[in-house]
Amino acid sequence: MTAMDRQMDAGQPREWTRLGFVPGQALRMFGMRRSGNHAIANWLQRNAPSGHSVFMNNCKPTTDPFKSFRSIELDGKIAPHRKARRDLASVTARAEDGAMLLISYEDVTPANFAPMRMVSEPFDETLLTGDVLIYRSFLNWAASLLKKMQANDSYSLLRRNAILLHAIDNYRLLLKQVEQADDLGFTCICYDDWMRSEDYRASILAQLDLPVCDNSLGQVQSYGGGSSFQKEASSADELETSRRWQKMSEDPEFAAVLNLAAHDTKLTHRLERVFPRDAALLARIAGVNTPPEEGRRE
Repeated sequence: MTAMDRQMDAGQPREWTRLGFVPGQALRMFGMRRSGNHAIANWLQRNAPSGHSVFMNNCKPTTDPFKSFRSIELDGKIAPHRKARRDLASVTARAEDGAMLLISYEDVTPANFAPMRMVSEPFDETLLTGDVLIYRSFLNWAASLLKKMQANDSYSLLRRNAILLHAIDNYRLLLKQVEQADDLGFTCICYDDWMRSEDYRASILAQLDLPVCDNSLGQVQSYGGGSSFQKEASSADELETSRRWQKMSEDPEFAAVLNLAAHDTKLTHRLERVFPRDAALLARIAGVNTPPEEGRRE
């Protein structure tokens, strides 16, 4: 009988055997690119109850997340991902029992999949202690994503816009799940509010049963080249994330995308409920004079 078989006989799930430790928290995170995913992932790790964490970044949906992560971190620092893919426990066991496990997905939500198809299969999703949805105001998110792609010389104008329009469709699905979060049991984190308010950050930690160990915004993360607009920024406190769309307001490509989005009623109706100021601006672009709803501030 192998060591793994003995641990299985002892009742330890195979997933935890492969990790080499039993997590205290096993969280799964969803968010569109350029929505602050990595800043929030770093913050969650800094508030891990045991002080230790494993972060599996940008896993491929409907495949084994323990084999499909694009990169992996141990205690907030990049770990050798090729070695981890060959023998995960040889890298992650150092986190020890009680550490946080954070599995992330980008540009997808559970809504992208049929009800009986699991996002993380063959991982046993019943082992998760929570799902986190990260979202950002539409105008700032779209501006940041387009700005990021414009810096890539290999992307033609048509390719950039095809990617962005597809992303907008997924963004709409994400907002749908944000609205259904209470019924689905998801914890939602609005990046705009997360950047703005220390109290908001503390309230999210409480929802996730995490202690407040380090509630700062932390350092700018290097994933995706860091900030699309402020390459020189090292601290997240320096970022002007609420003004991204204004900085792109004279860009004709951005204007064309907004004009199309303004005529997508499925999108604008959701924005009216979640980000009413964004919806009001899109309504003006579309030639509809609709005042913003009360309730959600930007």
